[in-house]
Amino acid sequence: MKIRVGYEMIYDFPQPTPMIMVLGTHFTRASDVIVPDHLTTSPSVPITPYRDGFGNWCSRIVAPAGRLHLAADGMVRDSGLPDVVVPSAIQHAVEDLPADTLVYLLGSRYCETDRLSDDAWRLFQNTTPGWPRVQAICDFVHGHIAFGYEHARATMTALEVFNEGKGVCRDYAHLAIAFCRCMNIPARYCTGYLGDIGMPPPWAAGDFAGWFEAYIGGRWYTFDARNNIPRIGRVLIAQGRDASDVPITQTFGPNTLVSFRVWTDEVKEGA
Repeated sequence: MKIRVGYEMIYDFPQPTPMIMVLGTHFTRASDVIVPDHLTTSPSVPITPYRDGFGNWCSRIVAPAGRLHLAADGMVRDSGLPDVVVPSAIQHAVEDLPADTLVYLLGSRYCETDRLSDDAWRLFQNTTPGWPRVQAICDFVHGHIAFGYEHARATMTALEVFNEGKGVCRDYAHLAIAFCRCMNIPARYCTGYLGDIGMPPPWAAGDFAGWFEAYIGGRWYTFDARNNIPRIGRVLIAQGRDASDVPITQTFGPNTLVSFRVWTDEVKEGA
């Protein structure tokens, strides 16, 4: 299947303002890209690309004073299959984990493992290690949090989500990640495109999505505590310890987001 992905964001800046963006399809999907979703700006400004410490491609600009239009419109090839499910995937002993996964056992800005450890062990110590344990965490988080955009808060942490029982997709991911790490399972935050392909209507308005990956069975597997079912057409943009590592845009000065639109649409064959 082919999926059209893209976005349009309009900002107002009172003064020239540095800006970092993490917006392109992840390099692990490079072979699937049919039409690159290159970032464009209006007015045109110099764009400097770089790779961050997690391997994500990022872009730097200095936004001019006034209105700035950011956009991309690309197309990727996808298997059309739902997220992989491997119930037999084992949990690794910490001493057997690859060195590059260890950072994803540690606490981070939005995932306070030290403050959630007792609750995690109380809730999940009797679950079967490996895939069943991660799925039990997703089941709990999915049922514990009430979804609503009105609950979104930029400072919301996993502990606050646990205590308040409400949030948006990134909050589901943060709480599940924190619980996994407390149970000695490496877990990392993912951001990307996720439309409603294969889902019955009514369909939600387009948006970027947050989910997570857990390292079990010798590789990283996708989990999504918000939806809690395998989904079709997930297009990764970036990975990090939590959302603080992979904000879609990071501005270094005052601004107003005037307009925001995202699309993730299946393209019928022959189109």
